[in-house]
Amino acid sequence: MALDLAGYEARAHAAARAFWESRGRTAAGDAMGGFYDLIAAVVRANGLADAELQRGGALPGYFCPARPWGLLVLHGGRLVAALACKAEVGPAFDGFNALADEAIGAAHDLQGAYRKGVFGQSRRPFVGWLILVEDAPGSRTPVSDTSRHFPVFPAFQGASYQQRYHLLCERLVREQLYSAACVITSPRTAADDGQYTELGELTGLRTFVASLAGHIATEAARG
Repeated sequence: MALDLAGYEARAHAAARAFWESRGRTAAGDAMGGFYDLIAAVVRANGLADAELQRGGALPGYFCPARPWGLLVLHGGRLVAALACKAEVGPAFDGFNALADEAIGAAHDLQGAYRKGVFGQSRRPFVGWLILVEDAPGSRTPVSDTSRHFPVFPAFQGASYQQRYHLLCERLVREQLYSAACVITSPRTAADDGQYTELGELTGLRTFVASLAGHIATEAARG
């Protein structure tokens, strides 16, 4: 059966537009809600219309008692997916290390708990991380970092914050910490048109959505 990507592009444009609109209001609420709605649509479109979708849930960890996740997908008592959607806006763009530490720590905690059988007989859940980075001069400008005793990895030397997030997402997947990790950039003017840009195939939104759709379809086939 062909995977259903649930019209993800139109939904992503709407989500980006809603993100920037919400930041212009005093009571912003859940600025990334449109992206969680996109994920929910993919889950329902690929055979798990009856899945339990829990926003803002927590999962037991191996190193910590529990970790919060943006969205949990559960079906038949099994943990199917755990996902987090984040954002980084300027002008400072100084949250990279904290967000990277959070993403890496959450993945290790979940993996440790899974290996210890905390989630029962569930197959390995889909673990996804998505971040929207403001497309602005501050996120596009090369950043210098120095390490007093040892050199910084060449890929990070002179890399902009956008490039750093791209590298982070690539490595989260290559190191098998996440099933899929996505970075998109979007300017403040997207409040009008929902504009967003992908930075690479592996870290692109289509790859993220297709990977999730495949996992959900496999889970649905189990009945």
